Amino acid sequence: MKKYYTLTILSILFLVFACSGSDSDATTDIPNDTPKGDPPVAGDTDPLTTQNVKTYMVDPNATAETTALFYNLKKLSKTKFAIGQQDAFNGFYNNGATDQSDIKKTTGSDPALLGSDFIFITDKNNNEQANNWFYQQEQKTISDIKAAYEKGMINTMSWHLREPNKEETFYADDMTAEQKATAFKSILPGGANHEWYKKKLDKVAAVFLKLKDVNGVLIPVIFRPFHEFDGSWFWWGANFCTADEYKTAYQFTVTYLKDTKGVHNILYAFSPDNSYTTSSNYLSRYPGDAYVDVLGMDNYGDLNNQGQAGADKANAKLKILSDLAITKVKIAAMTETGYRVTTSVSPVTDWFSTYLYNTLTANSIQISYMMFWNNSQDGYYVPTPSATNAADFKTFATKTKSALLNTLPKMYEMPK
Repeated sequence: MKKYYTLTILSILFLVFACSGSDSDATTDIPNDTPKGDPPVAGDTDPLTTQNVKTYMVDPNATAETTALFYNLKKLSKTKFAIGQQDAFNGFYNNGATDQSDIKKTTGSDPALLGSDFIFITDKNNNEQANNWFYQQEQKTISDIKAAYEKGMINTMSWHLREPNKEETFYADDMTAEQKATAFKSILPGGANHEWYKKKLDKVAAVFLKLKDVNGVLIPVIFRPFHEFDGSWFWWGANFCTADEYKTAYQFTVTYLKDTKGVHNILYAFSPDNSYTTSSNYLSRYPGDAYVDVLGMDNYGDLNNQGQAGADKANAKLKILSDLAITKVKIAAMTETGYRVTTSVSPVTDWFSTYLYNTLTANSIQISYMMFWNNSQDGYYVPTPSATNAADFKTFATKTKSALLNTLPKMYEMPK
């Protein structure tokens, strides 16, 4: 489903128009963030062990913390899913107070996962000078990721990369027919803009390598390039490249970051939108197990006020992911979702606690994390405390399989 961004100079506001049984043990209050317990522990029949974990990962030279994150995310999916939000430390509904995330205002706990983006970091206008707005956003993004890691949160980054011709948009509708036909192909090895793309990856690599905690330890990040590729709203979409071309670009991206630039604190996520209904559809542009750690899906459409029927459709698609992730020993995730409420769009009763929760838990699926898109001045995906659906969100967040930061185990240490 097509998405739109609105950019203001005062803040980063990503405005997006997207991309069964239930629990009865929810409570209405969530305590403040508390120290986390030990990392999750696997059952005896699980093929993944602390000794063999790297054999299932993209990067055999991944840092210890990145390896632990893969292991713990995989184990977490057996009992819980981490709840996250894009731009949680910067996107606030109705210009709300900025001292804490909207999720924390409503629940008492920060999200378990923070979503960030390379959109402004790799912008052509980022001249890396202190007075440059785009560079300031780069520094803010880095600071937020460090703060999230310090809290024990999981970090993920998407990349709304602007097209290589004028670098003004990532939306295909803003491009000429010729640009749409050639842009993606031009960044492939041997293409006219391949060196341009490598320079963008150099910037991405430099940022990943700057992400260090107070002890100089590299911070793990789930990186999600070329997302929602099965649609054609982005210039890397299905109408503008073949399956083999998409695979080549994804494989090059991983190999260049990992082997050429020596970045070893990344887990790589593959995330189409919700167009598929079979595993073969889902894997039609899959670059291979050697290039993917996380099997994801963005899904707004099935949950766009379609009631239980929509939840069932979304769950069936997540069941495909979950089964593939179990077979391949990968991580499964709902990489984006949400229902955006505005002054003209009312909340859907029980959307969080019934429809979304069923989507994420029915049919014994194993989903490691899910992420809402960002709140903004004129709309929200996660309610603030005064919203009429705040209680519904709190119920969702306290169900058995839900995990905000206050119930997230330690994710960067292997279990002893």
